Order: sequence, then structure tokens, then C-alpha cells
Amino acid sequence: MDSADNLLHRLKELNEIGIALSQQHDINSLLETILVAAKRITNADAGTLYLHEPEQRVLRFEIMRTDSLRIAMGGTSGVPINLPPIRLYDEAGNPNHNNVASHSSLSGEAINIPDAYTAQGFDFSGTKKFDGMTGYRSQSFLTVPMRDHDDQVIGVLQLINAQDRQSGAIVPFSGDDQQLLESLASQAAIALTNRRLIWQLEELFESLIQLINTAIDDKSPYTGGHCARVPVLTMMIAEAVNRTNSGPLKDFAMTNKDRYELKIAGLLHDCGKITTPVHVVDKSTKLHTLFDRIHLIDTRFEVLKRDAEIAMLRALSCSPLPQTPPSLPLSGEEVSFPPDKGKLRGGGVRGVEETAIRAEYEARIRQLDDDRGFLHHCNIGGEAMSDEAQQRVRQIAAYQWRDADGKTGNFLSDDEVGNLSIYAGTLTAAEREIINHHIVVTIKMLESLPWPRHLRNVAEYAGGHHERMDGKGYPRGLTREQMSVQARVMGIADIFEALTAKDRPYKAGKTLTESLTILGKLKLGGHIDPDLFDVFIREKVYLDYARQFLAPEQIDEVDLSRIPGVNLEP
Repeated sequence: MDSADNLLHRLKELNEIGIALSQQHDINSLLETILVAAKRITNADAGTLYLHEPEQRVLRFEIMRTDSLRIAMGGTSGVPINLPPIRLYDEAGNPNHNNVASHSSLSGEAINIPDAYTAQGFDFSGTKKFDGMTGYRSQSFLTVPMRDHDDQVIGVLQLINAQDRQSGAIVPFSGDDQQLLESLASQAAIALTNRRLIWQLEELFESLIQLINTAIDDKSPYTGGHCARVPVLTMMIAEAVNRTNSGPLKDFAMTNKDRYELKIAGLLHDCGKITTPVHVVDKSTKLHTLFDRIHLIDTRFEVLKRDAEIAMLRALSCSPLPQTPPSLPLSGEEVSFPPDKGKLRGGGVRGVEETAIRAEYEARIRQLDDDRGFLHHCNIGGEAMSDEAQQRVRQIAAYQWRDADGKTGNFLSDDEVGNLSIYAGTLTAAEREIINHHIVVTIKMLESLPWPRHLRNVAEYAGGHHERMDGKGYPRGLTREQMSVQARVMGIADIFEALTAKDRPYKAGKTLTESLTILGKLKLGGHIDPDLFDVFIREKVYLDYARQFLAPEQIDEVDLSRIPGVNLEP
């Protein structure tokens, strides 16, 4: 080809390189593409790409390639570059113009040197040392700064030993080489800057998400841990499904963009909890509001015990009792020590009557202590409160006591009875509604954001983790067919994390066997996706998660034959 055709071919190649740069998303791959492209259009044997570090005022070696010596360092090679960075200024703050790369960075000029061994004004001692060690002959150099849209130098491209395309001999870099490399450096700087800006925006975006989760964490450290663990487990399950090559989910596949979208959804899946009152989120006992009201009930028991003691002492001294006695027997009927019962001339009572009075008093104290312990147990909350226990709470509530104002009333208020009679957990129906409302707020918040195309499904993924496969979930009552695989994945992750979490204020973390048993029952009950449950079990995702987040005592030996709903066939 003549020079015109050759130049036209190289310009076309430069244009193709520009397109390739715009399509490259990974920074390491982008930098490598830049250097390889620079070598190709100039037919250089070697090259180095430096990045400018403004705070350290150095040029850092990023990518190094020397074809004839088969050297490939940095970038995607996996081989680190252990060379010290090039200082742009000395200890006194004077600019370093002795080095070709640092001079190009400081001056913003391209430098074209036909032969380093005869060049004046630059220190090539390091280059000559390298040549002496390797037998290489560094000859022609072309060094070009990379400028961003603000005309700031962000890096330097340095090529070594241009080769004649016909003979392969080492020749100086031509003027056309320099113009093409300057053009490529400009395109590369823009591509690199854009990629850095996108990366910084993504980092800022994720930091804002973490800021929201930190705010939730500040309100409730229990919810904060949940917000951190659910995204991890979600991605574990999704990757397990992605690996599946048989069965109903064999066609599910994720790109890196899909993974990022699901990761963001996982991080934001409970963002609506930022509006949930902390006393509801952290309700560790049934009577807990701003404090645990069981202590108020303890005080009332002490009042009943005091009144019982006063009644006993009055009976023993034959003093008349008030019309309404200070305490009642445990059956709810009034106790009465008749003033004339067992009375002696000296104003005392017979020994046998005194024994009976003291025995009745002691029985009452034992019953009160037993009732107090019972209410403490009820206050903790559990998974199933019996009808008998709820009836006993109502019986205790009917006891009468006299408050500080002298008013007599029921021992427990209606609100206290309602809370202490909660069938499972520590939340009343009204409080459960408050908790459940967080997902409505989450969806509202996420749907209000102007998501870019690659994140358009975040609201759907995050908003579906409380739905059920049978349509009985909330807030929208979606069925399995109306939900994406990702939303169904997040549903399992949310439940399993909650079952195994060891930092909840109202329960201890369950073992693997306990958690998988419950999860299996949920599969059979139409709550969670059966195919995802099978992958979760078959791929032992539960065990990978356990090793990372569960306490050793929670990781028991799981007998899968005893777990409901297990199907190990793909």
C-alpha cells in the first residue's frame, strides 16, 4: 500500500478503536485496550500506560507490554507491576523534567525521540539498565499526554521501538504516528474519564444507599444487620440459579448488568423502614414501647403483696378490715378476715386461727409470685400462645388494686391484656400493620425515582419480597406468575435471614435444621417458590451463608431427609 492508503487504513483503524473504547466498561480492560491499540496503530514493540495521581504527584505504572520479550504486566494480565512510581517533583518541590514521561505530563507536550541512546536532555539511565539486564535495545520513543475534557493531564502513553511494517526493523516514530497517537490519547482520555465518572456516580449512588441503611441502622441495629445480609444472600441464591443447567430454572441467566441491578434492589429492599417507628421495629417484648412496661406491673404486684400483708396483720390483731379489702384472692373474690373470728379476751386470736391466717397469706404471696413469673414469660413472646395462657392473662387482669390516687380498678388495662395475649411474636395486629406498611413505603419511594434503563426493575425486585406464590402475600397480593425470578429469590433470602438472624431483640437465631424445616413448610404451603427452594437446598446455599454469618452453635448437622419439601432431583 502507498502512504495515502496506509494512512487511510490507520485512520479507519483509529475510528474502530474509538468505538471499542466507548463500549468497554471495565477500567482495567479499558486501559489495556488503550495501550494495545496504541501499539497496533504505530506498530510499536513495547509500551507503557501511566496514570497521574494528583494527590501523590506521581505517575503510576498501570499497564506494560513488550511483545518481543513477552512481557505483559498490569491490566488483565494478573501480573502486578512492582516498579516505583515516577515522581513529578523532587523533595524540594522542583518539577522533574529529566524523565520523559514526567516531562510530558508536566508540560502537556508530546515527545518523539528517534534514539534514546543519543538523545539529549533526558535521563535514560533506567532504560539502559533494563536493556543491560534483558538484552533489549530501547531505541525510538514516542510519549504523549492524555488530557481529559478539562484539559488536565490524567495519564501518559509511552511507546517504544516502532517497527517497519515490511522489514520489521526498528525505526523512529513518524509524524503520522505521533498525530494518530495524539488523537488516540485524546479519545482514550475521554473514554477513561467517562468511565471514571460513571464509576464515581455508581459509587456515590451506592454510598447514598448505604447512607439510608446507616440511618435505619442508627434507629435499629437489628434492621441494619438485616439490610446488609439480605443482599448478600440474594446474590448467593441468584448465582446458584444462574449455575443451574437443568430443571425449570435452567434458562435463567444473568449478565453483569443484571447482577448489579439485583444487588441494588437487595440493598434497597427495606428502605421504607426509615419511616417505621423505632419502638415498633425494636419491640423486644410484648409490653415494650419506649420502655418495657412489665416493670409497672411488677410494681402493682408489690402493691398487692403489701396489701395482703396489711390484711394479714390486721386480722391477726383483730382490727376491723375496710369495706373493700386491699387485695383479693386469686380466684377474683374478695378476701375477708372476720373481725370476731377467733377473738380472745386479750384481743388476740387462737393459735390455730393464726396459723390459718398466715397460711392463707403465704398461699396468696406464692400465687402472686407465680402470676408475676407467668406474665414475665408471656411478655417475652413466642411462636404460639395457648388459649389457656390467654385466659389466665384475662383472669389476672380482673384482680383489683388500689392506685396512688386511691382508685380501685382492674389489675391490667385493656391495652396490656391485648399485648400480653399476642398469639405469636411481640407485635399486636396494629403494630404488625405498621411494620408491613414499610414495603408500601419502599415501593412508593423506589417507583418515584427516575431509574436508568439498566436499573428499571429495582422497584419490582425490591417490592416483591413479601409477596407469596399463592397470592396471599402483601402489599399487592401477587402470584408466582406475576413475579420475576429475582423478586422470588429475594423473598426466600428475606425469610431465611430473618429465621437465622441472631441479633433480633425478640428471639434467638434458629439453627439450620430449624430454619430449613420452616422454609420447607413454607414451600409446601405455597408461600415461597418451590423451584428456588430446591436450588437453595441442592446447591447448599444455606451452608455457604451459614459459614459466613451464623454462630457456630447454629450450624448443626442437617438431615435433608427430614426437611419438609426437599427434592434433590434437578
